Amino acid sequence: MLYCLNTSTIKPQSLIDKIRLAGEAGYDGIELWLNDVFEHVARGGEVSDVEKAISDHGLIVPSVIAMRQWGDFRGWEHQLVLDEARRRFALGARLGAPFIVATPPMESTETEHLPERYRELLELGREEGIRPTFEYISFFKSVRTLSKAWEIVQQADDRDATLILDAFHNWNSESTLDELRAIPADRISHYHLDDAHPDKPAKSQTDPDRVMIGEGQIDLAAEIAVLREMGYDHTVSLELFNAELWSADPLAVITTGLERMKALFED
Repeated sequence: MLYCLNTSTIKPQSLIDKIRLAGEAGYDGIELWLNDVFEHVARGGEVSDVEKAISDHGLIVPSVIAMRQWGDFRGWEHQLVLDEARRRFALGARLGAPFIVATPPMESTETEHLPERYRELLELGREEGIRPTFEYISFFKSVRTLSKAWEIVQQADDRDATLILDAFHNWNSESTLDELRAIPADRISHYHLDDAHPDKPAKSQTDPDRVMIGEGQIDLAAEIAVLREMGYDHTVSLELFNAELWSADPLAVITTGLERMKALFED
């Protein structure tokens, strides 16, 4: 297992500092948000700065985040989204990422068109050298359960179609371990690890409710046991969006996260 840091965990830090901190803490990889890269360039930096920092710290990039709105529009607006997809795909591929996260519509409840739209993204990704990977979001109105996400990936009927999994979304959507077992390990691109607020019920939580591994109510050991049973042994990222942790010492936060990820997977 390769242990990675999703940079949302220490969001207030600069992009170059996020990469440096991940290296200092001993992570194998860093999962980048492309908007951070665009901001770095807008402030006068270069993409080559990011590439050098990743290389200097010996990190891999398991995936980049994110491609959105590909399921939201029709006509000329959808073509604009595809143009943006090509830009993001090319940047992700340049940074060495094999995958880019593709999230479904937030507000629309329509899902019938998503397999075809996802297949369209996969074809574009092959042209740019990166694979869009489907992520469901448990508090979105469109695709908010593991079983529905897997259904869409299957219906896309494409050899490169995959799911990116997240312990928080699995728990918050009340998806089951049996539903997880139904997914072949080679169709899982990456795994986000996090915990859920200890005092709020499932189906009521959103990103800011995530807490440090081991401090919430998710049975992470049970889910990881199923992943190991399935043969998943690729990459995992610590992914949190917690304002209290953003105000804490970032190196201490991610060092704790790495220790707890390793304890779960290597126990």
